[in-house]
Amino acid sequence: MSARFEFPVILLAAGQSARMRGRDKLLEDVEGMALLRRQAMLARAATTSLVLIALPPAPHPRYGVLEGLDVTPVPVEDADEGMNASLRAAIAALPASATHLMVVLADMPELTVADLGAVAHSVATHPDALIWRGATDKGEPGHPTVFHRSLFPALGALKGDSGGKDVITTHHDRVHLVALPTNHARLDLDTPEAWQAWRASRET
Repeated sequence: MSARFEFPVILLAAGQSARMRGRDKLLEDVEGMALLRRQAMLARAATTSLVLIALPPAPHPRYGVLEGLDVTPVPVEDADEGMNASLRAAIAALPASATHLMVVLADMPELTVADLGAVAHSVATHPDALIWRGATDKGEPGHPTVFHRSLFPALGALKGDSGGKDVITTHHDRVHLVALPTNHARLDLDTPEAWQAWRASRET
């Protein structure tokens, strides 16, 4: 799945890292760079379209790690509300020509360009769906998630921290799952202990 897809990506990176006890999980080092920069580069390599990065209001250290990248920061003034504030901001920033939107969580360090491409290209192979989601190798739904443009109004009206789950639930019969390697689609790192365990697992 080397071909780049042609619709926008929104990287959700406006959260507070509340469980990290003072550290910012998106600034943790992964492959020699801050996780947020790695994820932004991943998205940039996967699509020819816009890469929107939902961020807390400036000034914030996350803006600095994105310097020099061809991405569009989207400040989320009400980021404290949760992920749906970021989705609303992303929908508002989309070009009118966008037919689909891929939503990627910024704290998933095992996602690859191939993973994003596999989910994106399933849009063409399974055109009857409205939502296309990454899943584990055991079929558990996860991320990234692609939404058809007919769902943009519903995404743009969400409140709270559901991250689009309400829309997915409403259209559960129009969801196509794409199996990604092992646990790529669900592994996120929210605590110092999770980061320590993940790094230890990569050293063995």
